[in-house]
Amino acid sequence: MTENVGPARFVPPPTAPVDARGNWSTVEAALGTRLPEDYKHLVETYGWGEFCDYLNLHTPFGTSRHNGLAWQSGRPSGRAERDRERYPYPLRPAPGGLLIWGTTVDADRLCWLTTGTAENWPVVVWSSEGRYETHPMGAAGFVEAWTGGRITSRLLADMEPGPAPWFNAFRPRVHRCLRLTEGPLAHDRRLAILQEALAPTVDRGTWRSEQGDSGQDHFATVDTDWLLTYDMSRPHQIRISFPPEDGPAARRRLFAAVRRMRCEVTRISASDGVPLPAWDTVADEDTQT
Repeated sequence: MTENVGPARFVPPPTAPVDARGNWSTVEAALGTRLPEDYKHLVETYGWGEFCDYLNLHTPFGTSRHNGLAWQSGRPSGRAERDRERYPYPLRPAPGGLLIWGTTVDADRLCWLTTGTAENWPVVVWSSEGRYETHPMGAAGFVEAWTGGRITSRLLADMEPGPAPWFNAFRPRVHRCLRLTEGPLAHDRRLAILQEALAPTVDRGTWRSEQGDSGQDHFATVDTDWLLTYDMSRPHQIRISFPPEDGPAARRRLFAAVRRMRCEVTRISASDGVPLPAWDTVADEDTQT
C-alpha cells in the first residue's frame, strides 16, 4: 500500500480541511500503536468530514466529542460461545482488537483489525446490528473503492452519490430555511435561475416522487462551500447552510435569486424550524457542524 492511495484523484478535497493536522507521535503514544501512513495522508488531505452524505472520516485531532479514534471495548457476559459470536475480535486492551476510524450515518463503525503491521491492517465494517464484514484493504483504499462504487457489502447501504462523489468538511455552519410562494415559473426554470445566481455549483443528487409533484434538488457552491436543498413543493422552500462569516453574502445572493425566480419569501427559520423575525438573527445553537 502506498501513501498516495486514496480518493483525492476523483473526490475534490476541501481547501481548508478541519482537524487535519497535529502531532501524530502523541496520538500514537496515547493509542499504544502506530497508525497506517495511508490513513495519515487521508486525514491530512480531507480532515474531519463526510463522503457523499454517508461515510464519516474521523481524525485524531480537535476537541469534538463526535470526532476521534476509539478502540472497540466492552464487557462480554454470558456463555463463551455466545460472547464469541457477539465479539468475534479481541476487545481492548487485548492485542489485535478493532480500532474505529470512521462511521456511517446508519451508525455502522469502520475499523481496522490491528493484527500484524499497521500498513497491512484490513478494514472491518462493524454494523449497528452487531454484524461484521472484513475488506482486505486499508482505510484510504476502502474510501476510494466505496466512493467509486466498487465495494460489495452486505452491511453498508447502497451508494447513490449523484453525478460525482463529494466530501463535506464538518465545520461550523449556520442553517437557514426560506419558505417561498410558488410564483409563475415552472420548477425546472426556477432551479436553473437559482443555480445560475449561485454559480459555480455542483450537483449533489435529485429526488422526485413517482407522481412528479414533489422532490428535492441538492447542490453545493464551489467557491463558497454553501450546501443547498431546493424543495419543489409541499412545502416550496430553499434550505442553505454556510460558514457563519458568509451570512451577509449568502443573504444577498439568495434573496436576489428568489426575486429572479419571481417568488416571495414568506418565512425564514433556523435549523430547528423555529421562525426568525429576520435573517440576521443568529442564535448560538443555530451554528452547527
